[in-house]
Amino acid sequence: MFYSEVLPKAPGSAAEARRVLDRLAGQIDADRLADARLLVSELIANAVEHVAEDGEIELRIDVDPQRLRVEVLDPGPGFTPVPRRAGDPKDSGWGLHFMAQVADRWAADIEGQARVWFELGARRGGRGA
Repeated sequence: MFYSEVLPKAPGSAAEARRVLDRLAGQIDADRLADARLLVSELIANAVEHVAEDGEIELRIDVDPQRLRVEVLDPGPGFTPVPRRAGDPKDSGWGLHFMAQVADRWAADIEGQARVWFELGARRGGRGA
């Protein structure tokens, strides 16, 4: 099943993205849905806060029996992910750290615009696949 939703580049879009993910309740286990809600919130918040370009954010969700894939496309030029280092400010910059800890796979790339995506196994126990 595939969903695509266009969201404004606005603070309320993270909550709207979580509501879109909630359509998957019953299709994937509750723990994976909670992980996906956390990660999509971080990605949308990053796009709203850090992308200078005007435009919309596209949320793409693809779920099948093996995995859940979520993509966030924003109007920015893209970026190279930088891991957190000792001494980094404690109050921000945790989104990609969470991504690395929670997602089975993730990346930031360019598909005509900036895109960050992650995958979670559709069932518990899929991590590290």
